[in-house]
Amino acid sequence: MPDMNSLAHPQQHQFNPYTENGGTILAIAGEDFTVIAGDTRQSEGYSIQTRYAPKVFRLTDKAVLAVNGFAADGNMFVKKVRQRLEWYRHAHAKDMPLRAIARLIQTMLYARRFFPFYVYNILGGIEEDGSGAVYSFDPVGSYEREACRAAGAAQSLVQPFLDNQIYFKNQTPAQDTSHPVHLPLHSVLALVIDSFTGATERHIEVGDGLEMYVVLARGNPALQSLQDLPGAEEVTGTQAEERVFVIRRDLKKD
Repeated sequence: MPDMNSLAHPQQHQFNPYTENGGTILAIAGEDFTVIAGDTRQSEGYSIQTRYAPKVFRLTDKAVLAVNGFAADGNMFVKKVRQRLEWYRHAHAKDMPLRAIARLIQTMLYARRFFPFYVYNILGGIEEDGSGAVYSFDPVGSYEREACRAAGAAQSLVQPFLDNQIYFKNQTPAQDTSHPVHLPLHSVLALVIDSFTGATERHIEVGDGLEMYVVLARGNPALQSLQDLPGAEEVTGTQAEERVFVIRRDLKKD
């Protein structure tokens, strides 16, 4: 005999395939370089699932993609983007330009708008004119080009810091001086490390390791200093004019 209480109070059954796996990503564009970074912690609530789950992936020697949100969707989306870029490479015998990759990602996300990839993407790299560029996306494909962008669990901590240090918001320049249009690479790397160090101290979902990808335009004078930087590893393709490096650092372990 059915329970009369259950008949009197209907229950709604819901299905939610998504979860939030923590972590934070950011990207900063310079005059002739771009830095794209992410931490390596993957968690769910207060439970740490793994201490090494990369969130930043090299697509070409001009483009690097950072993904954050639902880890399973992020990994699948990166796989699909790489597949589309491989098709383009076979059809045209060259890599897709950064601006075209941004539009491709927008199209792929918008095509899934009714059951979206629960992923916030940040694309960084070098444009065809040699300038650094950052494109940020929401899960359904809206995107824009920016000088810097953060996303993820600690976005509310990191983005105001970047606004102040990159866009110089709420800063008054000293007399007879002006704010620089672009910061040098060593200053940007220091800002990225400071951003993640501060986020790690304040947010349980950020930590363990930091991976910073640096994409340099051809002829960048910072190449030699980057090659000599401890912990820097080149991951460039064999015939590239642009250069891609990854720099790894440890964040706190607990």
